[in-house]
Amino acid sequence: MSIDDVALRPLAEDDLPLMERFLTDPEAAAPFQWFGWWDTGRWRRRWAEDRLLGDDAGHLMVVSGTERLGFVAWRKVRPTPTTSYWNMGIGLLAEARGRGVGTEAQRQLVRYLFAHTTVVRIEADTEAENIAEQRALEKAGFTREGVLRSVAFRDGQWRDGVRYSILRGDLA
Repeated sequence: MSIDDVALRPLAEDDLPLMERFLTDPEAAAPFQWFGWWDTGRWRRRWAEDRLLGDDAGHLMVVSGTERLGFVAWRKVRPTPTTSYWNMGIGLLAEARGRGVGTEAQRQLVRYLFAHTTVVRIEADTEAENIAEQRALEKAGFTREGVLRSVAFRDGQWRDGVRYSILRGDLA
């Protein structure tokens, strides 16, 4: 697989079992996204509602040819009644990690969201210990904004997070 082959596409119904793996298989979500078993039917409910592409949130499959590598997601954040921006994230299967897939998928999602919505800001959060994701975000053009202390509870302890952002004007 070449990074040039990485693409984003809307989810199909037969992608739902892969999405469910991130909720039911600790190894698929490890080490930073396993929060225990919960709401395993959420993907199917969202599929029935809006095919995982709604006005306030969405998901796209990360692929290389016919190989499914994971997904990217975004949700609308409304800090004031007149302002909104996107918060985005990624979930990759273990075999897709460490190969530049995350950087390329996030770069493509940023371009997609800026091309098809009017937001000026996109942010992404990750655990402070997730150095690989921090590097991927920086390579994708994000700026580190700061540390969020004890922002996430996972595996029996509170964990610090790091917030990144990219602005429409940051794209060259």
